[in-house]
Amino acid sequence: MESYKREFIQFLQSAGVLKFGDFTAKSGRKIPYFINAGMIKTGDEIAKLGEFYAKAYFDKVGNKKAVLYGPAYKGISIAVSAAVALSKNGLDVPFFFNRKEAKDHGEGGVFVGYVPQAGEEIVIVEDVITAGTAIRESMAILGALEGVKVAATFVMVDRKEKGQGEKGAMQEIEEQFGFPVYSVVDVYDIIEYLEEDPANEENVTRNKNYLAVNGAK
Repeated sequence: MESYKREFIQFLQSAGVLKFGDFTAKSGRKIPYFINAGMIKTGDEIAKLGEFYAKAYFDKVGNKKAVLYGPAYKGISIAVSAAVALSKNGLDVPFFFNRKEAKDHGEGGVFVGYVPQAGEEIVIVEDVITAGTAIRESMAILGALEGVKVAATFVMVDRKEKGQGEKGAMQEIEEQFGFPVYSVVDVYDIIEYLEEDPANEENVTRNKNYLAVNGAK
């Protein structure tokens, strides 16, 4: 396993973002592990998370300038931290996020931050994709912007699960909307990491059993 992947998984665990147990995903699936960006709660942690997203951005997109979009709520801090990390590495990009409820006074509207202009590209930054529900919600919201294009989505972990059919949720999103979805690590990286310590045998078995049923074909 590449060192940065191990470092990222260790970071997720130490920050309490990656947990093992019995959880229910937004899709309604019962899952054996949970990724919760809401557990990032210190300046140091959010700064490190932004650095990992910036690394992934440079690896996949290069120095191409796009507008970062962080879906409320967890995507907001990810977008801000990623924009800061990119700026520190010489790429100053604008960012914005949505309100859960449209503001009906002042400047009004559903978006906060930079408003993308026609011809600009957007990169969505999310915590994780399970069945693709959250990304489809984001695409419906972004549909209010005329003349802009979503160029890519970045997430922490590719769960390698079925989406609405037998294909992977990330593959379905790519095919439906026509943009790539990138992840820092995937669930098989996490399993490989767990297998390095025999004490994790139960979690390894539970995750493999889960993927045998819900994994993408």
